[in-house]
Amino acid sequence: MLMQPVTSSNLVAVGYDDSTSTLYIQFRNGTYKYFNVPHNVYRNLLNAPSKGEYHADFIKNHYQYSRA
Repeated sequence: MLMQPVTSSNLVAVGYDDSTSTLYIQFRNGTYKYFNVPHNVYRNLLNAPSKGEYHADFIKNHYQYSRA
């Protein structure tokens, strides 16, 4: 899986595993994986003007996650 660098004050890179619907987000303080995330959420995150705001509004507290 390829991690895509992003421009953000808190996020460093994001990646997505299609076979498991797992979203990976590398923050400045570590990497987390989010489970059962639809592919369009990953695409919307990549296209969001503010990656941190999109994460807070549509990913955080919406999907189970663990530290990678």
